[in-house]
Amino acid sequence: QVQLQESGPGLVKPSQTLSLTCTVSGDSVTDNKEYYWTWIRQSPGKGLEWIGYINSRGSAYYSPSLKSRISISRDTSKNQFTLQLASATPEDTAAYFCARTGTTYSSGANYHAVASWGQGTQVTVSS
Repeated sequence: QVQLQESGPGLVKPSQTLSLTCTVSGDSVTDNKEYYWTWIRQSPGKGLEWIGYINSRGSAYYSPSLKSRISISRDTSKNQFTLQLASATPEDTAAYFCARTGTTYSSGANYHAVASWGQGTQVTVSS
């Protein structure tokens, strides 16, 4: 059974980089071609927000609204993938989740769906 665990500081100062790591067990970030390794966040004002993902080949995709500040990468030796969000502001305060997402076909279209969730970690951006 795949498990995902977020780790990183819970408090980030404004203008600094928000950095989180997701450690994966029960699957490989390199070998599984069926899934995407994804970061999602949730805040009261915005609800769930898709941040981006990295696939098993190491190719990343970022939300257009955030991509100028985002870098998603991986450490294959540790079976981890990371999120770095530069120039953090208080609006970036949220619960951050890593997830394994896949594609599903429904009603004539392909969709991404969350197959596995990490438990989430609260990150507060404040001085």
